[in-house]
Amino acid sequence: MSCALCETRKEKRFCLAVHGRICPQCCGEQREVSLDCPSECVYLRQAREHERPRPMNELDRKALFPSVNIEDAFLYQQENLLLGLSFALAKSARADRSLMDQDLIAALTTLGTAYQTLTQSGLHYETSAPRPAQQAVVEEVKKILEEFRQVEQQHQGHSSLRDSDVLKGIVFLTRMAHGRTSGRPKSRAFVDFLFQQFPEKTAAAGEAGSRIIVP
Repeated sequence: MSCALCETRKEKRFCLAVHGRICPQCCGEQREVSLDCPSECVYLRQAREHERPRPMNELDRKALFPSVNIEDAFLYQQENLLLGLSFALAKSARADRSLMDQDLIAALTTLGTAYQTLTQSGLHYETSAPRPAQQAVVEEVKKILEEFRQVEQQHQGHSSLRDSDVLKGIVFLTRMAHGRTSGRPKSRAFVDFLFQQFPEKTAAAGEAGSRIIVP
């Protein structure tokens, strides 16, 4: 039997994306490129185990907001903020299973650009992501930020969350997303990482959401 993709080489493995058998070469070349590989694919998992993270110096520096400095202390001081933002991304990806890493990155970039403008000039402007699905992620992040401020208000009598801290949180996750994704068009490596941090049963029970927004 020949490969279901190239129809030339001999098939040797079952592909969940095409529901047929393909050759190892097509699997390697088309994985997360033309093939929408499900997370449970054993060959995808094996590839991720052996795939080295993309070095930050090989990425587009402009996409990483190089002017934003994130101190180590920030990661400890704003752990709840980072968890809240991460949870919003995971929740969005579960609500829309068509979302890829590049969609989350686009949403984070949209938010990061808006908050960078806000912190530098004080100007607010309507954030609009390139695609409706990406804009839905933007709105979910905005929602979690509003909830974060409301909880701070209830517990402290005021909200201490600064726009500059939100910017750093968004930029931190943007850099993490760029580092964890394979960079291929249909990659969900970062999405799957978020799902691991927030298991579906926990998220469905609402436990993660209530825990991460309490200062």
